[in-house]
This record gives sequence, C-alpha cells and structure tokens, in this order.
Amino acid sequence: MRRAGVLCHLTSLPNRALGEYDADRFCEMLSSVGCSVWQMLPVTPPDEHGSPYASSSAFAGWHALCDPSIMRQLDYNELDRWVKANLHWLEDWALFSVLKEGFEGRPWTEWPSRIREREPVAIAEIKEDLADLMSGWMREQFVFQADWDSLRYCSEKCGVELFGDLPFFLAHDSADVWANQHLFLLEESGAPAVVAGVPPDYFSKEGQRWGTVHYDWDAHRAEGFAWWKSRMTRMFELFDIVRIDHFRAIDSAWAIPAHHPTAEHGEWVQGPGDELLEAILEVSPKGGLVAEDLGIIPDSVVEMRKRHGLPGMAVLQFANDDSGNPHNPENHTADMVVYTGTHDNDTSVGWGKKPVKEMITTALESPAELAIIPLQDVMRLGSDARMNTPGIQEGNWEWKFDWEELDDAQLLWFGQQVYGSGRRR
Repeated sequence: MRRAGVLCHLTSLPNRALGEYDADRFCEMLSSVGCSVWQMLPVTPPDEHGSPYASSSAFAGWHALCDPSIMRQLDYNELDRWVKANLHWLEDWALFSVLKEGFEGRPWTEWPSRIREREPVAIAEIKEDLADLMSGWMREQFVFQADWDSLRYCSEKCGVELFGDLPFFLAHDSADVWANQHLFLLEESGAPAVVAGVPPDYFSKEGQRWGTVHYDWDAHRAEGFAWWKSRMTRMFELFDIVRIDHFRAIDSAWAIPAHHPTAEHGEWVQGPGDELLEAILEVSPKGGLVAEDLGIIPDSVVEMRKRHGLPGMAVLQFANDDSGNPHNPENHTADMVVYTGTHDNDTSVGWGKKPVKEMITTALESPAELAIIPLQDVMRLGSDARMNTPGIQEGNWEWKFDWEELDDAQLLWFGQQVYGSGRRR
C-alpha cells in the first residue's frame, strides 16, 4: 500500500509540546489531508546546540516536550511498576543526570576516578546517597512516557503512524557511554580513541567530524548485541516506523583519530554487517525499519539493505542529469521512501526548486511505498525555515510554525494531491 506523510519535528510545533493543542492537533491535521505517517527527529534530550543527534541518552525522552497539564492526569500508582520495567536504562540515566548537575555540567571523563571508572563499591554508595534526587529524574521519564502514550493513542485514532529517527552513533558525554564503557572504543582515560564523521566530499572539503564515539564491535558481538536489541526495543515502544540514520555504518564507517580537528585523516573501518542487522530485526516489527542510505554508498550496503528487505531513501533535491542517479524519478522503486528534501537540506524553495508543487506531485506519484514531504515544502517556505545545516553548530533546530500560518488553500491542495496519487489512508 502506497502511503504519504509529513516530516515535522516536535520542536517545530507552535508550542513545541506534546498534548491536545499541538501534537494531537497535528495528527488530526495529517489525517484530514489523507496522510498516514508523521515523521519526526529523535525525541531524546538534545545537546547544548539543540541537536537531537548528539543526545545524553539513547533511551530517555526529552521531558521539556511534555504538556504540563499531563501531571494532573497521571496514575502515580503505576510509577514503581514502570520504573522497575525500565530500570535497565533508567537507573544509569538518572544517576548520570544527577552527577552531571552535581559536577556543574563537566563531562564524565572529568569526574572523580572512582565514579568515572564506575567502581562497584563507589557506584553502590552514591546510588544510595543520591536516591531521592535520582527518583526525580525517573519520575520525569514516567511523565514523558505517559504523555507519549497519549500521543500514540491519538495517532492510532487518527490512523497516523509515528515515524522516528535513530542516530547510529552516540555522543561521548552520555549516560550510555559512561555506563557501558566496554562497548565503545575509548582510551584508558575514558576519552574517545576515534570519533565518527564522513570524509571530504563535494559539500565539504574537510569532511564532517561529528565527534560521536565508535563502537567496539567485538564487545557487542560477545554480548549478542544485547545493548542494540534493548535500544531498538525502546524505539518501537515509541514509534511505529524507525529510520536508521547513517545506515551505511553497519557496513563500514569513517573513523577519525580523536586528536584530529577535521575529518580529513580518517579511514574506513569494517562494521558488524549482517550480524547486527539480524539482531535488530529480531526485535523489530516486520516492515518497521527504514535505511537512511544517502551519500556515496558502496554496493555492499545496497545489497545488505535489499537482502534484509529494508527500504532505502530517494531525495528529489538530489536528482540530476545522471541517468543512473537513484534519486531521479525514473529510477524510483517500490522499496524506497521518497522525499522532496530532508531535515539536513534547505527547503525546496531555498534549494532553488521554485516549482515546489511539481516536486510534491512527483514525490506523491512515485512508485515508492512511502512519500514524505517536509512541512516547510507543504507551506512553500524559503531558507528561513531550514531546520539544519550539517557541519554548523549554531542557528539550527530553531524553526517552528504558527497554526495561523498553515494556509487552508495549501492544505486543501496538498490533500487533493495525496488523494489523487492513490496514497489514501
């Protein structure tokens, strides 16, 4: 079944919040125009620059997204049960958060050695001493989950599936890396040995140095990829569909010596390949995963994606005169998710594609199973509405719309194109 959806992060909503006046209302709007998918960015706590792709947790939800009114509606008799069910990630997250505050925001590598190295006696003592403070952080996650469950209920009622994003790599200064140091390539001090990024290309002569840490795949393999299974299980507690960002890293990834300030002196290192993907698929619903396979992708990545039945991506902004370009409309296939642009692109108007209506129609008419249109393109907005410019820290992740800006005529036209393309709910 061919479907249509819209890309809009939660922070782009007018009140940047879950709840009936924002997230629920957005679900209802999508339903009214025939869309059955809402794609958003990671909902984990963002870094100091607002990026959700460098979070302090791979599991926690960002409590700042919660609707304050949800606090009055909760059954706190369920709190203990929920905490126990999520303790495998929740306890480390709560302790990390309390310690981070107590040490004035310093990275965990600058904490006292007994805590930095997680000596069992020291950790047991500090958990006991900080139990009350930790419970406050756990309670916030319980509130987030309740608010999210309310959104899931609304989205199901509207016939809208929630489509989330899983960053492949993690921020070094995160609860996950601190709590599982043996699973990452770190120096004895805890500092990263190598960091992730991408090599120089047409868009950046120095490449991109993300600063996120690499995994020790032998350690993950020895544990049967248990951490990854747990992470993916958590993702499907929140979302119906999950995009694996930087999917090619499962095959191979660019490793940059941590002391190098740019990505120029990195090298490709082998990833876990089919072993990891098979472990992830064990805990994923059938048809629930999407591979972000943009950029210069070796054949081995495409073969792996197809071998496991995962759809890839096509972006109309990347179409050109090269007959073999997979982004060109004539090369689209059913096992794709087609976009006019992504959150890392300029809006289509800003990109210089003035006939945005034609691009939307082309995407909707594609044989691709799913067509996703960024909200900025539905609204036909320019570069001021761009969400992110890769490689630049400041000025990203800030765009949001007002409900009054959602023009009825534009929504009517968009809905007509969705229905006309056969992508009905």
